[in-house]
Amino acid sequence: MRIQSYLSFRGQCQEAFSFYKSLFGGEIINTQTYEGQENDIPEDYKHKLQHAELKGDGFHIMGYDASPDTPITNGTNIQMSIDLDDDQKAKTLFDELSKGGKVHTNFQKTNWGAYYGRITDQFGIEWMVNSK
Repeated sequence: MRIQSYLSFRGQCQEAFSFYKSLFGGEIINTQTYEGQENDIPEDYKHKLQHAELKGDGFHIMGYDASPDTPITNGTNIQMSIDLDDDQKAKTLFDELSKGGKVHTNFQKTNWGAYYGRITDQFGIEWMVNSK
């Protein structure tokens, strides 16, 4: 069995995946737009991504631009969790993900012996960064 995340965006999927690629590496694959699809999508939304994947060493994130009439509640239904073995790399990644977003828990030493922080990034996705 394999469980993967699938993120929903309000028209910023390409921008978000490009940002995540700059942080995590990997490749953006299997991109499909709404262009040519038989659905009720506004003309100015047809170039948005109906599906995309960012796949790299140890991760696979999928996502799409939800149609304008699809309700989305940012951040309350999923949190992405990243575990690293290097405290400095974890701190750097936490800082980069935080830019333009909101820090909920500062990156700090925890009572379980790890460094941990939690943020909502500029795209409304919640992230937990943990370094053991």
